[in-house]
Amino acid sequence: MDSRTEPADPASGSASEPKPPDAAAPASGRPHARPDDTAARPPLLRELLLVAGLFVVYKAGRLAAAGRTDEAFADAHRVWGWERTLHLPGEGAVQGTLLHSDTLVHLANTYYAAVHFPATVAFLVWLYLRRPAHYVWARRILALVTAAALVGHLVFPLAPPRLLAGTGLVDTGQVYGPTVYGAHPAADALANQFAAMPSLHFGWALMVAIGLITATRSRLRALWLLHPLLTLLVIVGTANHYWLDAVVATGLLCVALAVVHPPHRTATAPGRRRGHEPVGTPVRDLPELVGAGR
Repeated sequence: MDSRTEPADPASGSASEPKPPDAAAPASGRPHARPDDTAARPPLLRELLLVAGLFVVYKAGRLAAAGRTDEAFADAHRVWGWERTLHLPGEGAVQGTLLHSDTLVHLANTYYAAVHFPATVAFLVWLYLRRPAHYVWARRILALVTAAALVGHLVFPLAPPRLLAGTGLVDTGQVYGPTVYGAHPAADALANQFAAMPSLHFGWALMVAIGLITATRSRLRALWLLHPLLTLLVIVGTANHYWLDAVVATGLLCVALAVVHPPHRTATAPGRRRGHEPVGTPVRDLPELVGAGR
């Protein structure tokens, strides 16, 4: 047969034969959306009620744990002794650095009083708007850590080091301001000052950093760890917490992170079951959320 009239070999292909779309480039020419960008957001009203309810329960629980002054001071002496046995650095070393400057200690007090809740709320709002799947994960983590902390406050009331005589530490909030606590801890109706362990200031700050590192892709995202590091120096330097308060908070957070896994991606073609794709059919890998909120 004349080669000019011979049909083309199907295996070799032809110039006029349509080609499958490039798996790496979607038809729109734009990159694939992140799986958590397209995940359904929980109803806003439900989330507001849930978070508000958790906050009310926590505040009520903290106040219910108040009134155990003698036990709180006895536990404080135990914690102080444990830290010396473990050869942990004295809290006074951090506070001594702050006290070199009135401005520095005032900034530390302001950070302690003004950053804790707003930073956590801003973190959750950003995740809700931009990373809904990560929002659900982070909210569950924070709820677990907070519930465990409440149990700890009930079981182990603890006076902060600023109230412990013989430590040489200064109550920087009362002396330099600003402060969120009353001058008489036993009569403070707004906050339980004998709930130092674990430190939710540090636990929440560490979760904010871990959550943002997990939910973002910036090469500089590790810098978010500066937030819990600064928080640690502030809570110790202002004598509101012991080192061990942060250690216990970290342990609780690690347990919660082991129980509730972050969302991750697998490659699956839409409308197809794994293992049932026709042979030779091009399949474009698309991200799919699995394991979110487990």
